[in-house]
This record gives sequence, C-alpha cells and structure tokens, in this order.
Amino acid sequence: MPLRPLGRSDLLVSAVGLGCNNFGRPGSPTEEQAGTSRVLHAAIDHGITLLDTAEMYGYSHGRSETMMGVALAGRRDQVVLATKFGNDGAKNPELLDVPHGSRRYIRASVEGSLRRLRTDHIDLYQLHTPDPETPIDETLAALHELVDAGLVRYIGHSNFSAGQLRDAEAAATASEHPRFISAQNEYSLLVRDADAELLPAAARAGVGLLPYYPLYNGLLTGKFSRDGGPADTRIMRQRPHLAADAPWDRLEAYAAFCADRGIGMLEATIGWLLTCPAMGSVIAGATTVEQIAQNSAAAGAWQPTADDLGEIDELFPPVAAPPVDDEE
Repeated sequence: MPLRPLGRSDLLVSAVGLGCNNFGRPGSPTEEQAGTSRVLHAAIDHGITLLDTAEMYGYSHGRSETMMGVALAGRRDQVVLATKFGNDGAKNPELLDVPHGSRRYIRASVEGSLRRLRTDHIDLYQLHTPDPETPIDETLAALHELVDAGLVRYIGHSNFSAGQLRDAEAAATASEHPRFISAQNEYSLLVRDADAELLPAAARAGVGLLPYYPLYNGLLTGKFSRDGGPADTRIMRQRPHLAADAPWDRLEAYAAFCADRGIGMLEATIGWLLTCPAMGSVIAGATTVEQIAQNSAAAGAWQPTADDLGEIDELFPPVAAPPVDDEE
C-alpha cells in the first residue's frame, strides 16, 4: 500500500483509507462488534492505515467510535486515526443548543471521542460542517489548545467551500494557530464540483483532499448495471434511486474504456483519483473483508496516462471555474 503525505504536513496516510460510517449500521455485516472488528483488522493487515470516522457515525451517537475503540485494542499504533466533530445535522445530543464550532462544544466532543476510541490522542481531528455562528478564529483557537495539550496531532475540515478554506488559512496565519491540513469533501467522477474552486484552493494552500463518496456509493465499482445490482448492497437496500437515475450511457462507456485496458472500474476509478495533485487518501467504505482486499489492491493497480485522463474527462467533464467579474 503506497503512503502519501497529507497536505503540507508530515502525516503519512495510506493511498486508500477506510471510511468507518458503516460500523454499527443496521442491516450491514458491520452492525455488530464482530463484523466491525473483522473488517477493521483486515484493513490494517492489507496496509490501510487511515481510518476515518465521526462522532455521529453508527446510527446512534458515538457507536462507530465505540466499536472501533474495542477493535483497535493492541493495534492503535498501527493506524492514523481520524474522526470528526460538529455535524450541524447530527450534533452531540448533550450539546444541541451549543454552536458546534465553539470551544465548549469542541472540548466536550474531543473528550467523548477519546474515551470511546480508547486512545490518548487523535491523529486528525476534523470540523464536520462549517459553523456560521462561530468565527473561524475561535474554532482554530480551541483546536490550538488541543494540539498544544497533545490530544490532537493535526486538524482538518469537511464540507468547506473554497472561500471558507481561504478564510481559515488567513485566520490561522494571522493568529499563528495550527493550519488545517485536510479538506474532506464529496468528489468522484460523477460529482466533480470541487474541480471548479475547491481543488485549486486546496492545492495552493497545501491542504490535502480526503474525498468522500469517491466510488459514488458503489456505482463506480462495476457491480451495478441498468438492471440493478447485488441485493445486499446499500444502494439496493436504501438508495435504489441512485441506480435508477444514474447516467448509464456514460457509465457503460466507462466500463468499455476499462475493458479496453484490461482493468476493472474500481481500479480505474481509484487510479484516476490518485492522480489529483491535492489528493491525500481515497476514503472508501467497506463492510466485508473481500471489499477491503479489493480496495487495497486497487491502490496501485493502474496509473493512467495523459491520454487516459483526457478520455475520462470527455466521459465525465470537470466542472469549470465560474467566470471572473471584471467589474469586481
């Protein structure tokens, strides 16, 4: 498994990471502890070091972190442990009226995450969604305290716009706070909005991208067709509209592109993602050991040429930056 630096930092992460939002998910093979432990141990054994979770994951507050804490017994030093705090739509139930970027919320949340994860530090602590009620300097100051105390090594953000990323950079510089080293945003061949402004801003700032839904819920793995897919998958159980509404003409052309090169869609998709200059780690979810093995193998299976990248852009055009208003 190749290791890559995350942004400007010296934190090395595996080229493919493990998204841990499935741990504790009802109806999944990782709903219970045994399934979660099996998948997490398989990830480490296959060289996947970045584990990404959040206080809200697991369909009850803290369930994913709690299960991970159990599974990581004796193996904590083998992973880069990332978690998130303050999703505005799923806040800590004990702090519903507290702005999630505030010092009070952050201090309470980090203590809970450390306890559930059974660790004395978090490698990457990420603000899950922007907080419009709290100045970013206040959030950075609170995170600075955690870094100085050794509770957190590095900080990141999630779902920020390019403008919010730049504002955070400016605030960190002005107040001499630690800078965010990562940006977690949705990004895939089917959702390329970040191309327009976020990715250029991240590259200029030395912020590494951690894309979520990089395989678009599995539609970019080759397991689905116009007629559907495996009945036990999340799409078929919970989001059948994603398969029904998918751009199948383009996906079928992409499948043919992959077949011409003797690779699968999973290998091609991860290979494409890893060419992004700001890419840190491709965070892919998994509920089985087999999926872990497939995701891990895809990390170095294919390196696209410039011509390959051009053909992919024709199938899935990048989103252009908005025009500059000359009057501004």
